[in-house]
Amino acid sequence: MMKNNLFPISKEGWNYIAYAVVLFLVLGFLDLEFLQFFAFVGIMFFIYIYRNPERQIMALEKGGVVSPVDGNVSDLQEDKNSTILTIESSYHDVSVLRVPISCVVKNIKAIRGSSLGKNSSKSEILNEKLTIDFEDEQKRVISISHLSTLNFANISHDLSESQKLIQGFRYGVMPKGITKIILPKGSKVNVNIGDELKGCESIIAYLS
Repeated sequence: MMKNNLFPISKEGWNYIAYAVVLFLVLGFLDLEFLQFFAFVGIMFFIYIYRNPERQIMALEKGGVVSPVDGNVSDLQEDKNSTILTIESSYHDVSVLRVPISCVVKNIKAIRGSSLGKNSSKSEILNEKLTIDFEDEQKRVISISHLSTLNFANISHDLSESQKLIQGFRYGVMPKGITKIILPKGSKVNVNIGDELKGCESIIAYLS
């Protein structure tokens, strides 16, 4: 069974921080103080981006769904079959991805690609994307797609199909991007466009 990442800094950021520290020491040895300052800024940047704070799950009603990411709600669409919630995450947000409901992982599809800006007409087609279907005990499925935008790192995850997960579990990292959540028909949405969300803490919906 996969172990939850409980370190203060996500493991995905360790290499970036290590390289920045080595560069800082080398530049110091060469007495290049001006360049050493930028290496120090890099160290602080990667520590900030890959910070991994503890989050407390609120006492939820049955069927409560928590946000899988930090960010702001940018779009909300409803049709007769589903509700689609869009969340935009920036470098100011915690990059850790979290499981929205206690579930089984039904499907995973990872597509490597570019990292064009969100306003590019080709971003949906060319950008890196990770799509996961989470199914709860009542066979209700929440589909989540993470799309990388102007990102320096790949979207990472530790999931496998048929894996059982508990709500709030850390399953990966996306430093910057757009997350689309497809909720099943009849879900009661608990957020509005413009709301600021915190992964694992903000309740985005209740499944019927």
